[in-house]
Amino acid sequence: MELDRMRTLLTALQEARYAGVRSVSYDGRTITYGSDIELATAIADLEGRIAVASGTGRRRRWGTIATKGL
Repeated sequence: MELDRMRTLLTALQEARYAGVRSVSYDGRTITYGSDIELATAIADLEGRIAVASGTGRRRRWGTIATKGL
């Protein structure tokens, strides 16, 4: 899916969620989500895909910290 198309779909999903609607129409299709959690999950997934496609993926840093307990 193209980046511009994903951003447009993300906007549609966010507007539907903020309006309290669970159905979204896009490209002649209507998608109805069962709950707000499903809609929020779809938004989070799409945000992640956009981040990866635009090269601004989330960076995580792991490390170990040790002390002697003094």
